[in-house]
Amino acid sequence: MIRINLLPHREMRRERRKKDFVGLLALTGAAGVAIAIAVAVAIGNQIDAQLARNAFIKAENDNLDAQIKEIALLRQEVEALRARQLAVENLQRDRTLPVQVMDELVKFTPEGIQLRKLKQEGRTVTLTGMSQSNEKVSVLLRSLGQEMQSLERPELIEIKAATLGKPDAKDARRVFEFSVRATIKAPAAAEAQPPARPVAAGAASTAASTAAAAGSQALASATPVNR
Repeated sequence: MIRINLLPHREMRRERRKKDFVGLLALTGAAGVAIAIAVAVAIGNQIDAQLARNAFIKAENDNLDAQIKEIALLRQEVEALRARQLAVENLQRDRTLPVQVMDELVKFTPEGIQLRKLKQEGRTVTLTGMSQSNEKVSVLLRSLGQEMQSLERPELIEIKAATLGKPDAKDARRVFEFSVRATIKAPAAAEAQPPARPVAAGAASTAASTAAAAGSQALASATPVNR
């Protein structure tokens, strides 16, 4: 017996294929959306990580800038301390200089010369006095330049004739008033000495003031040297 299928099998197959296509399309769309979301999340995580690294680098740069400023301030303080230390070393080196200058002037000032004034400005010493003759002044200049250990490069500033006492008096004497300039020697031993330890700012300032006052007072209060 022959069986004939009268159902619309072609239309049913077409509908089934259509449903399969729509389902596959929906699945593909969902998969694409999921992939897009995953990519967006991954990119967002990378951006956040990079922003975190940038923030860390910026914070470290700020810390380095602060440390650099501190180092610069420390260097300035070190330079200031070194300057104070050098000033104290110079004052300690020169604190016995007035006594040495006076002692050598007493020893090497020739007879016939009277020193009336001794003045120091920095490393320059000016001597003012009277002499019996020009030859005595020449001897003094030679002594200042060759024999004295504390002074060097003597230079005659002025010499002029004068009368000691009243011109009409019987005991009036003809003398020569002179002014001599010399330079204080820088001790060679001080250059060979190792640098002293750093000193505090307050101690350096106090020591400098004390030494400077002592040296100035010693030279300013120098008494005339008579030979």
